[in-house]
Amino acid sequence: MEKSTSEAVSMPDDWCSRHFDHLSPDLAATMPATMARMRDLCPVAHSEEHGGFWIVSKYEDVLSVAQNWEVYSSAHGLGVSKAPTVVRNLPVQADPPEQRIYKRLINPFFTPAAVARWERPTRDLVTRLIDDFVEDGACEFMDAFARPLPSLAFFTLALNAPPEDLDKVAYLASKSSVPDDPKAAECWRGLYEWIKEFVRERRTQPARGDVVDAVLNAEIEGRPITEDEIIGTVQLLILGGLETTAGALGLMFARFCAEPEIPALLRERPELIPDAIQELLRLEPSFVSVGRTAVQDAELGGRSIKKGDKVLIHWASANRDGEEFTDPDRFDLDRERNRHLSFGVGPHRCAGSNLARLNLRIALEELLGRLDDIRLQDGAEIGYHRGMTRSPNSLPISFTPGPCLGPAT
Repeated sequence: MEKSTSEAVSMPDDWCSRHFDHLSPDLAATMPATMARMRDLCPVAHSEEHGGFWIVSKYEDVLSVAQNWEVYSSAHGLGVSKAPTVVRNLPVQADPPEQRIYKRLINPFFTPAAVARWERPTRDLVTRLIDDFVEDGACEFMDAFARPLPSLAFFTLALNAPPEDLDKVAYLASKSSVPDDPKAAECWRGLYEWIKEFVRERRTQPARGDVVDAVLNAEIEGRPITEDEIIGTVQLLILGGLETTAGALGLMFARFCAEPEIPALLRERPELIPDAIQELLRLEPSFVSVGRTAVQDAELGGRSIKKGDKVLIHWASANRDGEEFTDPDRFDLDRERNRHLSFGVGPHRCAGSNLARLNLRIALEELLGRLDDIRLQDGAEIGYHRGMTRSPNSLPISFTPGPCLGPAT
């Protein structure tokens, strides 16, 4: 988690073709340029790092791997972490047909109709967060807004978890998501223990009809769900609900600082915000890559993948493949189609994508309506969180001060 270098500079060719490291802070800082070089130089590359693994960077190849779970298994992922989870993240660390059982438990709670009921409380939360800094004309955007919004919205509205525990859980989720962080193992254990206690408390309370109740009372192939299965499912909900939307908001506002014509357009034509979110997610996804393990020999991009090989598929790279997207590095609201992979694809496509889009839409509607002349503070440099997710560690911005609105009436 170091300060960034210019995103216009790619990592060297030898690094790309032989020493690619998805955990490198240099990759997080130079990702668009480096992944463009990967697509040109070695679309299916083999890295010697972390015991050896393949990197898949082109759109059609990424699509092929993600959809072919019978060859490329999610059950063991990339397998390079020095701090494995205490329990499986479910349903991500499972393949069909087992995976479908767990996903069917959570899907009904994140449909467009299901998340629509959270619009009013989410907008109220957004207003309160903006009120806390709008009169100052400056804030550290990640701490003041990007992290608190999805965390509070998901924690209190979806999980009905105690808000006083949020800071602790957010810290544990963030640290555990970086495989080589010295505190990752400790944080996985801490997250496991918190969920275990949360589940115990929920069992003593009246049913709320939420996703937690559905998981607690589930049957898996005719038997009661186990404690570890409950914890693993709630654990994945937390990781997805707290980390990725925060990263997306930070990356969007970093782009707004660099390209002020985008927020100016969206202020003038707020009806374009939903399409703009799709294009911004394509350009700057916070969920950048995911691991698979080959369970059969296979051929991909002219390379021979052997049974047992580890494979990293790179969503962020696929999203900028010029064979799928015309002028892929440009923000363009007139694209005929935008089949971005920022929410994944195939069996493991993100179950929370509707909630993420709701949070992002409300956030941009309110933020752009109240913050004008958004810019990076003088002398500030953006450093990026590294690993399978990417987001600014901090984003100090300035803007024209505005009025505090106070509670909605």
